[in-house]
Amino acid sequence: MDVIRLLPDSVANQIAAGEVIQRPASCLKELVENSLDAGARSIRVLVRDAGKSLIQVIDDGSGMSVSDARMAFERHATSKIREAQDLFSIRTMGFRGEALPSICAVAQVKMTTRRAEDEMGTMLDIAGSQVQKQEPCQCPVGTSIQVQNLFFNVPARRRFLKSDQTELRNLITTFQHIVLVYPNISFTFVSDDEIIYDLPVGTLKQRIEGVFGKSKTKLYTSQLLEIEQQTELVTIRGFVGKPEAATKQAQQFFFVNGRYMRHPYFHKAVLQAYSGMLPAEQLPPYFVYFDIAPEQIDVNVHPTKTEIKFADEQSIFPILSATIRAALGKFNVVPSIDFLGGNIEIPVSDDKMRANAKAPQLHVSSGYNPFTPQREHVTPHWQDLYEPLKQSSQQPYQIPSEPLQTELPHALSEKPLHPQAVSGGYICCPTDNGLLLVHARRAHVTILYNQLIIQLQNQQGASQQLLFPEQLTVSADEQVILETLLPDLQHIGFELEKVADKQYNITAMPSMMANKNAEAALRAIVARSAEGASDVRSDIHQRIALTLAQSAAIPMGKTLSEAEMDDLLTRLFALPSYRITPDGKTAVVLLSNEDIARRF
Repeated sequence: MDVIRLLPDSVANQIAAGEVIQRPASCLKELVENSLDAGARSIRVLVRDAGKSLIQVIDDGSGMSVSDARMAFERHATSKIREAQDLFSIRTMGFRGEALPSICAVAQVKMTTRRAEDEMGTMLDIAGSQVQKQEPCQCPVGTSIQVQNLFFNVPARRRFLKSDQTELRNLITTFQHIVLVYPNISFTFVSDDEIIYDLPVGTLKQRIEGVFGKSKTKLYTSQLLEIEQQTELVTIRGFVGKPEAATKQAQQFFFVNGRYMRHPYFHKAVLQAYSGMLPAEQLPPYFVYFDIAPEQIDVNVHPTKTEIKFADEQSIFPILSATIRAALGKFNVVPSIDFLGGNIEIPVSDDKMRANAKAPQLHVSSGYNPFTPQREHVTPHWQDLYEPLKQSSQQPYQIPSEPLQTELPHALSEKPLHPQAVSGGYICCPTDNGLLLVHARRAHVTILYNQLIIQLQNQQGASQQLLFPEQLTVSADEQVILETLLPDLQHIGFELEKVADKQYNITAMPSMMANKNAEAALRAIVARSAEGASDVRSDIHQRIALTLAQSAAIPMGKTLSEAEMDDLLTRLFALPSYRITPDGKTAVVLLSNEDIARRF
């Protein structure tokens, strides 16, 4: 009996949909890319419940005929390639013919479309790969596709979707990847009847400002420098940030032939151009666009098309790095040495000066012989001085291992500490067992972190009212994150008042922050939360507590009084875990007497 059977199309489409349509953002990407390939000049995106209930894309593109509308939902049906050779000269965003069949296999899809030359359009209703209805209809030129109840027939996939805030953030990120490439097309993004983005046609710089502009007083793009380089291999253009614009979570984008991509190798080229200019752990923002012959790249590596192979990436690496370096130097960001500038006075001799000049006199000792050893100056028995070194060289030095956490309480319990400040932000405490070294800032971060975790769990935090409220302006994707964090931020002492879309007044902040910048602390919390992939409440609490603790902690290198050091150490050693900071850095080290003796 034969056991191998050909799967029905509906089952095959569901299997393929797991690769192409992973979440609502994947669906949005495929639909908008189809609108771009149709020549649309205006694209509207409407989502509801973070795309789980509805994703609708409306465009004014070329539209489709009756037969094309039906054929578009057949697997591997596409208008963008004809033969295998076309895969090496792809200019369109889509070409595999998998997107629409995959979407309609796991959702309820309704499409209306009309060409300019047709009097009537076509309405198509499909659910789970089954055509429910197809009939003529009245509709404007272009195409409108509604994707409802995504994964309605794949409950396991729907259960594994993230929270609405996380999925909406992914939708916004995908939307940004597209709109940053096409400033000549107007885009609108509406979520639950709220306009998140309304981007008119403009220049690339205006589009970047429209997407990431956060403050009315200072343009985001004022910190960007333009780059442009044309070679036979590749054309590079775009913008890179000034060194002072670097942050821990900078906006960084690569695009090739109008397509967003991830490329760690080219990211290294950008960082190489900034070598020596950035503080530790700071990253520069950049928006880099590559234009290259289609046959020099392969976009058919993965259905998401964000992993792109280059035929000669080793040659592009130095071109990219040199282009950015030149832009930084052109705008006087990189210090340069002026060999021609300046007025350097060089004295010029005249006849009188030459007449009064005297030749230098040299005194030579004819009896001196450099090869004759001067025995009277040699220390007797000099060989004995090297004996200790010979003995120590036979016993290689071993780096002392870090003491276990259990060693510290024993060292502290023998007698009171007498802390002394050490230059650089360290605290030194001599003990009978050795020398205790404490990193003051990291110790303070650990203390504040544990204090904030307790406040978040108990929902009890002390607030300090601000005499003059601070203004906080965020971008659309940051607003989604901030709204999610608002309850937890209130539990630790922040009070925010929404005064307009994407604008808040900070009226109170945690009392532990004293005179710190509340706006900068909130931006850091939002940025770190954007990086976190987990929606578990405990993980969110940890990200908030760590970021705020780092913002409120004493600065590195601050000199503390003896009373401040005593208080810091008392609170630190009262914690169940104090040797390591919450982010895994060493805060306390005990050098034993044996370790100290070994170093001498």
